Amino acid sequence: MDKKELLIQSFHAAVAAADPARIVARHLPNPPRGRTLVVGAGKAAASMARALEQAWPGTAPLEGVVVTRYAHGAATERIRVVEAGHPLPDASGETAAAEILARTAELGRDDRLIVLVSGGGSSLLSLPVKDVPMTDLRAVTQALLKSGAPITEINIVRKHLSQIQGGRLAAACRAPITTLIVSDVTGDEPSAIASGPTCADPSTYADALAILERYGVNAPASVQGWLQAGAAGRIEETPKPGDPVFAQVDNLVIATASQSLQAAADFFRQQGIAPAILGDTVTGEASEVAKVYAALVREIRARNQPFVAPVALISGGECTVTVRGNGRGGRCAEFLVALAALLDGMADVYALAADTDGIDGTEDNAGALLYPDSKERAMRLGLNVDAMLANNDGYGYFLALGDLLVTGPTLTNVNDYRVILVA
Repeated sequence: MDKKELLIQSFHAAVAAADPARIVARHLPNPPRGRTLVVGAGKAAASMARALEQAWPGTAPLEGVVVTRYAHGAATERIRVVEAGHPLPDASGETAAAEILARTAELGRDDRLIVLVSGGGSSLLSLPVKDVPMTDLRAVTQALLKSGAPITEINIVRKHLSQIQGGRLAAACRAPITTLIVSDVTGDEPSAIASGPTCADPSTYADALAILERYGVNAPASVQGWLQAGAAGRIEETPKPGDPVFAQVDNLVIATASQSLQAAADFFRQQGIAPAILGDTVTGEASEVAKVYAALVREIRARNQPFVAPVALISGGECTVTVRGNGRGGRCAEFLVALAALLDGMADVYALAADTDGIDGTEDNAGALLYPDSKERAMRLGLNVDAMLANNDGYGYFLALGDLLVTGPTLTNVNDYRVILVA
């Protein structure tokens, strides 16, 4: 198997480990005496709903609605799938979220609510508070995404602008709740995934204001006014740990980045290549993370330490990109462009970085591949790697080289997958 195929097949192994069709059924509760309502949001919501339907007894009542990103739908029979905007929320998601909240409030104690949560749910399950219009929620979301703030902090702001996130869906429900979670955040903290609609929220309005200030986000007046009123105690806080509304809630994380990295490691072992898992919680600026990994590769090449080639350096997590240019590309492409500049054509070093949901940022690629000759080929095309990096144009760089990884939506999401093969 050539190096390109090795890298791509390892990515597919990582994605397969998070396939809802493989994992949802064994975590389902028994049907209740009354109705079962299924709701959910995220890039994996439709595939999770389909897996649930296939495992649910045909004679047991089942209904519901889940919201997923455009082009991420799946064929279902009893659970309706709505497609909406991501990474910026839109009216379709707002309408679906309002319906989910209303139908949840209708459930009684003999019923059961099953919530399907995955990455992307914060945008897709957007039901802003009454004083903040959708246009202002979109504006502050866009500013936060460009600011370099980690997703956990972005979600603290979103929780405090939502009628349904930050535990408010659980607060609206009288029925027992089972929430199945596909984690796309480092640490797999349930309250951070899709902004925790059924989880206690330890953060505050004051925290949200501090995040806007820390990252220099000039939020619309409606957003600032709402958060300030909350910090002053004039608006009720999100439900906190220990609140009795969570007494009948089970939040189950059923797929994680760690499991996917282990699946990729198993694949490399089968190919006779030693894997080294460097962790599933890698965060920070993508270009800065690339510096650390490039230094590790140079150490392996020069001194055969801390690993001996051939070795596959595997990692997950979610880097950030502080956007200063006007190029195209997400954090995976940014990582690889930075790595190309740092390795400078080092022999026998190959890399892949891709988002397990199949979408790197806002483009149509999952990520890209880097080869020893990538920088040289780019130079022949008139592309300067440092200039492309400064312009945040990783997509343009790898598009010109023909080295984008395009998979289409995978219908799951356990964050980024990176592998550097030192051959």
